[in-house]
Order: sequence, then C-alpha cells, then structure tokens
Amino acid sequence: MANVNRAGQEFDTVFSGEDSFELSLQYDYDTVQTRVFKIIVIGDSNVGKTCLTYRFCGGAFLKNPEATIGVDFRERTLELDGDRVKLQIWDTAGQERFRRSMVDHYYRTVHAVIFVYDVTNLSSFESIPEWIEECSRHSVGPLVPRVLVGNKCDLRERREVPTSAAQCLADSYNFPLFETSAKDPAEKEHVDAIFLTIAYRLKSRKPLRLKQPNESNMRHLLQEREQEEAICRC
Repeated sequence: MANVNRAGQEFDTVFSGEDSFELSLQYDYDTVQTRVFKIIVIGDSNVGKTCLTYRFCGGAFLKNPEATIGVDFRERTLELDGDRVKLQIWDTAGQERFRRSMVDHYYRTVHAVIFVYDVTNLSSFESIPEWIEECSRHSVGPLVPRVLVGNKCDLRERREVPTSAAQCLADSYNFPLFETSAKDPAEKEHVDAIFLTIAYRLKSRKPLRLKQPNESNMRHLLQEREQEEAICRC
C-alpha cells in the first residue's frame, strides 16, 4: 500500500515573473484547447524514474529498462473536469556524464518537478537536497510545484529509508511525499495519483492570455496620446 503524505501546507502553482509558465500558453490544436504542461522527473540513477513514468503513461511495468541517456520523453493526455490536459514528462538521466549536455534544456520552461529516491538505497535519498539545489541553480522558481517520491516500496525487507525520515525531509521543503512502487500492479493507482495531483494543481491556474488590441482600441489609444502631447505643449 502506498503512503501519500502532505506537507504542512499544500503546495501551490502560482507562477511569478521568475517562474516557468511559457508552456501553459501552448495548446494542442489537434484537439479542443489542450493545455500542455512540462514535468521533469529527476533523481539518482537506478531509482526507477523511467519505470514510474512508463507505469503512468503506458500502464505497465517496464522490465529491464536501459539507462536513460540524456532525456527520455513521454506524454499522456487527461480529461480533468471537462478540460483536456497533456502532461509532457521528461525522464532525465541520473548519471552526470549523460546529463551534462542536456541539463539547461530540460530545466527550461518547466511547470513541475518530481524528485525520486529509492527507499532501499539510503544514498539516493541523501542526494535529494543536491537535486533540489540544482533546480534552484537553473532558475526553477520557488513556486513551481515539487513533489518527493520514494519508489520501490514493495521491497519491504530491503528498506533503508524510513517513512518518518522522508516525511521530515518533505516537510522541511514543504513538499508532498508519496511512497509507491512502479513494479507492483496494485500500486498503479498510487503512481497515477502522483501525476494527477500535479495535473489538477496546474489545471487550476488560468493560462496567461495576451489580448491583442483591435482597430477601435488602437484609434482610441492614439487619440489619448495626441491629447496628452497637446497638454504637454501648453
């Protein structure tokens, strides 16, 4: 059974001037107003990032996945309360030699971040603050939502990271905490819950719309400017 824990306050997805919001303006015109959001999944190698994204997008467990080189891209379109939302999920390489050339690209215009560790590997958990710091260094704004995910919780006898320690870390950053397993079919709904939680939060924010002035408005603006110039000359 997966554990789903919330930090003291629910995270929000308000975008400030420093935050990434560009993709929230995009629409997939093959469908009716599909809003597109970019989510990146990061953490050490072998924590199960690829398997988590494949479970959500493909509905199955990916056996014997190869190490991700650079970025592995998947997407899934959801119907949420009558709205169509497409999640573009960027599964990033955990090894530095595979990431170096791509790191700036996959942090660009990101809408949400999922940090993943392996509950059977303490060092992967201890690396999470470094991944959080990397996000900050690449200008991912503080209001971009983040969640913490402990994977491989089906391996109970091999657990090295207690839920209490993970919850303490999540609380310190005000992140929601999820513990689940990409491998266990019974956990599929809990894997879905990770991405759906983010999707609902992102959907609740209206995309920025820039209204183009029509001819009548332009004429009115020009008249006002001419009046202001006339006053200034007096």
